[in-house]
Amino acid sequence: MQDESMKAMYAAFNARDIDTVLAAMRPDVDWPNGMEGGRVHGHDGVREYWTRQWSMINPKVYPVKVSEDELGRVVVDVHQVVRNLEGVVVLDQMVRHVYVMQGGLIKSMDILEVPAGAQAAKHSLG
Repeated sequence: MQDESMKAMYAAFNARDIDTVLAAMRPDVDWPNGMEGGRVHGHDGVREYWTRQWSMINPKVYPVKVSEDELGRVVVDVHQVVRNLEGVVVLDQMVRHVYVMQGGLIKSMDILEVPAGAQAAKHSLG
């Protein structure tokens, strides 16, 4: 998945356009539940997780850097801003999303901590 495709996927997530984001995923996608822990599986699992999450918090994610690691995974350094439903920022941090791709679609994603040096690069691509 190329840089622009990833940025478009994050923009769709921020717009709450679930169907556009799910179209970039395999039907049997393995996805982290970053809010409650554990993992969700498949389009229905991701849809249910996001729908529940958005009823409690308002997360926005902005890709800062898209690259590929030595294993061929797509690595995205992400500026994450989470607000409560009243609009108060409760979390503002950098995270790293690591995607395993298969057949041009996302097979799985993991959330990792961003190395200290990358923290200074935090900014929004708009």
